[in-house]
Amino acid sequence: MTEEMRIEEYLAQGGVLSNPANVPPRYRAELMKLMASFVDSELAGAAGFADIINQGPGIKERIAAARIVLEKTDHAGQVLRIMGDFGADTDRYATHHPWTARLTREADIGATRGEHDMRLAVFNYPLMGWTDAVTMNLLMSRAVAVQMADFAQLSYQPLAEAFRAIAPVEAHHAELAEEGIAKLIANGETAEIEASLAYWWPRVAASFGATASAKADSLRAMGLRHVPNAELKARWEAETHAVLVRLGLNAPA
Repeated sequence: MTEEMRIEEYLAQGGVLSNPANVPPRYRAELMKLMASFVDSELAGAAGFADIINQGPGIKERIAAARIVLEKTDHAGQVLRIMGDFGADTDRYATHHPWTARLTREADIGATRGEHDMRLAVFNYPLMGWTDAVTMNLLMSRAVAVQMADFAQLSYQPLAEAFRAIAPVEAHHAELAEEGIAKLIANGETAEIEASLAYWWPRVAASFGATASAKADSLRAMGLRHVPNAELKARWEAETHAVLVRLGLNAPA
């Protein structure tokens, strides 16, 4: 029996790894993909939101938006440092990809990744003003919160610890978005919000990936995922629907 096979059995039984030297090749490849997807999504998301800061209707809103950009960039940096342990060129990474690149608003690429980087597909679409940005943030920050709960259980201990530290900060982004939406509703922008909800809902939903796949089963065996995509998506839908009802908004079908 090979050393890698012994490690895979160890992981399948709930074991954890903490040193790059002990990571088998297939595990390393999947771990790097997971980290790159997170880092690229945070950097692309921060870049898109940075362009919206000065469209905030007041100082408080602009501070909240700037804080989100800062914290998302910091989260990317935390995970990028772990990627550096595996040989990633961390000095070049932040300037290597066109983080502000976006498709047209009419594009519909499902869960397909772009050509430039590993960002989730949802971060390839442009934000169309303040109300649209806050609405997207409400949906996506709640999706991130659901995914963070799964990532916090990762079998690579340094990354799991990083995600556990990141999770409450990302959860606060959802709180800021809900506060922003409530203020927009009070200002009579319900119709605009619901139009943005209809646009972003399927695109955020697609970020949870395929309902079932052999790849997902393999990741669970390695301890890199624990909860099936369908269950994570259902949790996001239920929790987000409850928030929209509380705000007096109609959730998309």
